[in-house]
Amino acid sequence: MSPHTLQQARSLTLRTATPADLSGVLRLLADTAGWLHGRGIRQWPAAGFPAARIEPLIASQTLYVLDGADGDGLVPAATLALDDHADPEFWTRGDRPETAFYVHKLAVGRAFAGLGLGETLLDWAALRVAAAGRSWLRLDCSKDNPGLQGYYRGLGFRHVRTVDLPHRASGALFQRPADLPGPAEPASRWSRVTPGVQVLRPSYSGMA
Repeated sequence: MSPHTLQQARSLTLRTATPADLSGVLRLLADTAGWLHGRGIRQWPAAGFPAARIEPLIASQTLYVLDGADGDGLVPAATLALDDHADPEFWTRGDRPETAFYVHKLAVGRAFAGLGLGETLLDWAALRVAAAGRSWLRLDCSKDNPGLQGYYRGLGFRHVRTVDLPHRASGALFQRPADLPGPAEPASRWSRVTPGVQVLRPSYSGMA
């Protein structure tokens, strides 16, 4: 990562997405989907998502963007949706879906990869779960991506089960307790975030 990008990443603002963010979010999700497909991972449509899939998340104020800057101007460094929608094809009444919040559309721009943004956003989401009086942070991911599944396990998520539906690439279900922070990485130790904090400031060991 270039020093320029690293400097930009020192102070990133997490905020609720607005309609003005739609094009940037679509671009980020399309870039992420293309990157995944280039590695044989088919969790998301190859071209990303249509606006009709993202607009309701913005309208319901459940989509969040982490602001970052690149050469084209202000674009999301990362995005995440957090809500109480339990996909009925995956989560059953026996899972007590009302006890959890669910992560969707988690993506980090490739220019910001390696800074621990995904880990930090998931820690923030877990704190939101705790603040709402719920017990679990849940997500689903690709059935055929052991690397991503291992990433979530490393952040404190437990594999609940895999739902193998022929029309869904996703189906590996994970959950972790509310307010359980992921392990800190030596190269990117972030300040503790709380549900009310909107600015995330990473601290880097050995850097001015």
